[in-house]
Amino acid sequence: MEPVIISIAFFSCIFGIVYLFFQTRNKERLALIEHDKDASLFKFSKDRSSPVWAVILLNLSLVLMGVGFGFLIGSLLESYSILEGDVVYAGSLFFTPGAFLLLGFYLTRKLKL
Repeated sequence: MEPVIISIAFFSCIFGIVYLFFQTRNKERLALIEHDKDASLFKFSKDRSSPVWAVILLNLSLVLMGVGFGFLIGSLLESYSILEGDVVYAGSLFFTPGAFLLLGFYLTRKLKL
């Protein structure tokens, strides 16, 4: 009985989110038309030099590299310092992917979007 309730709740939440997304998007476009504004911001330009998937792939790869580097740094700090293992691993696993994402931000600014 519980899996049925959980699955119904899950799919109703997904439906609610999708419904709100499309309803809000429609209201925004109607408001722009009503006030005689330009709705060109909703159109996607095809003349991009680098596609969106390249940015996503770059950031995903940098996060995974950051996690691996975090494990390496955590192992080195646990071996060669007086810090405890849990604190070292948690700190390095939060710090290094964040640093690599910051690097990814600067790298994606250099890409022409």
